[in-house]
Amino acid sequence: MSGATVAVLALVVAAAAFVQGTSGLGFALVVAPVAGLLDPSLLPVFVLASMIPLNVYVVWRERHAVDLRGAGWISAARLAATPGGLLLLWAVPGQRLGLVVGVATVLAAAVSLAAPAFVPGRAAYLGAGAVTGLTETATGVGGPPLALVYQHRPPAELRSTVALCFLVGEVVSLALLLATGQGTPAQLGWAAGLLPALAVGAWLSRLVHHRIDAARMRPLVLGFALVSGLVLILAP
Repeated sequence: MSGATVAVLALVVAAAAFVQGTSGLGFALVVAPVAGLLDPSLLPVFVLASMIPLNVYVVWRERHAVDLRGAGWISAARLAATPGGLLLLWAVPGQRLGLVVGVATVLAAAVSLAAPAFVPGRAAYLGAGAVTGLTETATGVGGPPLALVYQHRPPAELRSTVALCFLVGEVVSLALLLATGQGTPAQLGWAAGLLPALAVGAWLSRLVHHRIDAARMRPLVLGFALVSGLVLILAP
């Protein structure tokens, strides 16, 4: 990648880390479409690897608010669905992965914007975990189903619990992708190289996460996701 491309990606990573550190979602929705436009070979390993340190930080920062029961059901379903995501990745030609990411991003954002309020139960946890296992393993995008489950809970509970679910799933998905040859050291290298940008975004979120209303930020994040996903779908 050129220096300008790396600079753009670093800015996007920093902005996405700030958004997710503040609102509890948005990193993959922001980064995956842009990475798909800049270099489709980065997906999904780059996104998954980048999110691991971010989610470790968010879980630690708001560990008092984690919903362990919900996270347990979601993680169990997510792990069970991970092989299905790997099969989806194998079935899609590399040059079409950007289109898949774009479609997944637009659909996830649209559902998140349109879904009515509801009280989550075991079925909601299991459903969200299964969908996340498929989409995050294949494309790196898995946040909207989890955000739907916790969208009416306190912001700290949403951020910390979604981060914990992400963390468990990302480690498993990343290990499976690398073990089956679907990931490369170069993709991990880009994630490591952009850690300073990630750290800046995460640190900035620490300054404001307790002041910003996540319910007001979420439509902005998902609106951006709709636009970027459409650009990725329409790109040649």
